[in-house]
Amino acid sequence: MSDDLSARFRALWDEIAPVGRDADSGGYLRYALTEPERELRAWFRAQAERRDMPVTEDGNGNLFAHWGDPEAPDAVLTGSHFDSVPHGGAYDGPLGIVSAFLAVDELRAAGVTPARPLVLGAFVEEEGARFGVPCLGSRLLTGALSAERAAGLRDAAGVSFAEALGDRPAGARPELLGRFGAFVELHVEQGRALVDTDAPVAVASAIWPHGRWRFDVVGEGNHAGTTRMADRRDPMLTYAFTVLAANKEARLRGAHATVGRVAVEPNATNAIPSKVTGWLDARAADPQTLTGLIDAVRGKLAERARRDGTEVTVTEESATPLVAFDGGLAKRLATLLDAPVLPTGAGHDAGVLAGHLPTAMLFVRNPTGISHSPAEAATDDDCAAGVRALAQVLEELTCV
Repeated sequence: MSDDLSARFRALWDEIAPVGRDADSGGYLRYALTEPERELRAWFRAQAERRDMPVTEDGNGNLFAHWGDPEAPDAVLTGSHFDSVPHGGAYDGPLGIVSAFLAVDELRAAGVTPARPLVLGAFVEEEGARFGVPCLGSRLLTGALSAERAAGLRDAAGVSFAEALGDRPAGARPELLGRFGAFVELHVEQGRALVDTDAPVAVASAIWPHGRWRFDVVGEGNHAGTTRMADRRDPMLTYAFTVLAANKEARLRGAHATVGRVAVEPNATNAIPSKVTGWLDARAADPQTLTGLIDAVRGKLAERARRDGTEVTVTEESATPLVAFDGGLAKRLATLLDAPVLPTGAGHDAGVLAGHLPTAMLFVRNPTGISHSPAEAATDDDCAAGVRALAQVLEELTCV
């Protein structure tokens, strides 16, 4: 395999680096099925055409480029996603797609001819930043989410997923899913474990159980200057207490809790809010801890609402159970690559697909340890190491 891979990675990476980048924050605004993400989808098609890989769609917004017969069974799937969180980093998602195309180049340059078909995937709305449900494309493909529910999901501007897609989503595609014999997703590490172990690449062992809960707190809107403090039914107080309670309960359990999104009505400086809606992202190493965390937050929220004279509704918007990747496959790949094995608290399409076919993940070192932020990083040499590792894995899986 060629030794100028770092330079070739940089050349290909630079083709997509400007797309959707915000000039002020340096982060990315690549929301699903918006113009920047559509530009990247067109780039995906162009890269596939350049490599004589026909592209198909599944009716849910997911794209697949094929090396081999698109109808043949037992294909090895690899890839990731293009969409970002608001002002997110460059590598989360796109690294897995760029690396997949370069891995194909590496295999072809080495004269490798796969015995099993190889498929490169680009999944839609993995982050859930536009329509609120993470891993939307893979959930639809596998039937974990119904087409009816997905079609009606709306973004902040009121546009439905069906409208953005241009059609009603197809929903579960068991005949397509059944053609895949394995899935490997390469992803930038979203932590500093590889920095501590001084390794450029790792293999994933598991994804923590996690989910998103929306809490709507309704009070009484009123004038900020004339309403006595004792007479207020202020939902912002209930909301603020909930944020602090979630933080405390997560720390007590060794779990993670984040409230990073809030909507306030009427959102005026001189008005007591009438309604506050917040979204809680919660994660833990095991299901029991996660359940205990959510139950504790619910209890404290209800208690505080009684004191504040507010009304609260809690809605589970998504929940993903503990995902333990195929142990035999993870061990096999760790041995092949001589790489460490790490768990992760981040969700991925691989976590959804793991319930349906043997699945593995590779992580590429992130020197900052920061993700979902413009500070997310990876060196070209480490990215090249990731491409080489992915090429080794794909050769191992497709040439048996």
